[in-house]
Amino acid sequence: MDRIRRIGVLTSGGDAPGMNATIRAVQLTAAACNIEVIGFKHGYNGLLESEYKTLLGHHVQNIIQRGGTILKSARCPALQTPDGPAQAAATLHQLDIDALIVIGGDGSFRGALEIAKHYNGQIIGVPGTIDNDVDGTDNTIGYATAIDTALDAIDKIRDTADAFERIFLVELMGRHSGYIALSAGIAAGAEQIICPEFGRLQPGDLRSVITPIQHAQLLMGKSSYIIVVAENSYPGGTTALADELSKAIGIECRACILGHIQRGGSPVGADRILGTKLGAFAVEQLLQGAHLQMAGEVNGEAVLYPLSKTGDRRKAIDPFLVRWQQQVGSS
Repeated sequence: MDRIRRIGVLTSGGDAPGMNATIRAVQLTAAACNIEVIGFKHGYNGLLESEYKTLLGHHVQNIIQRGGTILKSARCPALQTPDGPAQAAATLHQLDIDALIVIGGDGSFRGALEIAKHYNGQIIGVPGTIDNDVDGTDNTIGYATAIDTALDAIDKIRDTADAFERIFLVELMGRHSGYIALSAGIAAGAEQIICPEFGRLQPGDLRSVITPIQHAQLLMGKSSYIIVVAENSYPGGTTALADELSKAIGIECRACILGHIQRGGSPVGADRILGTKLGAFAVEQLLQGAHLQMAGEVNGEAVLYPLSKTGDRRKAIDPFLVRWQQQVGSS
């Protein structure tokens, strides 16, 4: 195969702490191999609108500790139009880019697969999303930081819950996955955790939530009570669930939705290391001919996984912790 001389890189979808560490590793590894790196801004929009810059060493200096992404990110509806993928590929061809690295989640990878139908170069993905819902890697870049951010917030909410002896429902991100909710909830000592893996709640049938609350009241009297809720676990959202519980048990229940605060902040060490490892591994694997693969980590080892299978949702949250939480949370 022809030697790779120029690599493109972009960050797409929701930002995740550690993306900057990944960009840095891509640039440093490529520079060590005498490869030029072109950074596209605002995700796939940078490809469609030819918004890019050459990344040099000084561009990635002192960014490993920063949250967000220096390349910015954005959703890109234009990529989903009939001409979008071909237009993106045309930009890559015009700039003589031999390979593209896409840092994002499974939605971003689907976009990469569409571009690949029109692109003559190589494409490799790096999993950057706080949701940890990408198959082919034990952890995604940003997940560890999101847990710590959520945990810090829940600990603070617990102080207020204790002071007022209230019930708080704390909603965490996760789309269709309970990874953040389960991990942060267990680490925070939450009395209950509600996430898709435990079954979805339905209006008018909240016995599985109410019964443990009533048991706790009988044992401890009026006291603080924290319920961690993964987003999209209840029709109408967590605020609606809090209102329904308040009516059902006669105790004020407050909803606290953390939202995008979980995406921000300086990445913890684990995400800085994972981002560095996978960014460097992606470049090295491109040089070995990798195409339509994702650079992931399984059991501590950097591995490749087919990009087309990253969204199959075969990865399950820890079954032991699920079983244990269901056991103690229902008592």
